[in-house]
Amino acid sequence: MTTSVARGGPVSEAIAEKLTAAFSPAHLEVRNESHMHNVPTGSETHFKVIVISDKFKDARTPIARHRLVNDTLKEEVASDGPVHALSIVAMTPDKWQQKIEKGEGVSPSPSCRGGDGSLPKKN
Repeated sequence: MTTSVARGGPVSEAIAEKLTAAFSPAHLEVRNESHMHNVPTGSETHFKVIVISDKFKDARTPIARHRLVNDTLKEEVASDGPVHALSIVAMTPDKWQQKIEKGEGVSPSPSCRGGDGSLPKKN
C-alpha cells in the first residue's frame, strides 16, 4: 500500500487511520487543501482523499463509494466536526490502474473563490 498524508496534522492523521482501517487501501492519499481557502494558516478544514481499494468492488457507482467514505468519516464531516469540505476520489485498483496507464492523475481542487464567510478569516 502507498500512503501519502500531506501536511499531516491531527485531523489528517485521523482521516488516514480511519480510511486505512475501513478499506485496507492499495493506495491512499489525504491532501489537506485548506491552504487554498480563506482559513487561518495551519487549518485542517478542507481535504481531498484518494482511496483505492478492492472493498469498492460491490459499490458500483461513485455515489455509493462516496457514501462509504463519508460514513467512515462521519465524525469528521459532521456539522460540528473539523472538516468543512471533503473531495473524494474512490475507486477499485483496476480502475485506478487504467487511469494511471492513460497518464491521468488527480488534480488539486480549485482555489477558493470567497466562500460564504462562515469560517474564520486567514491570519
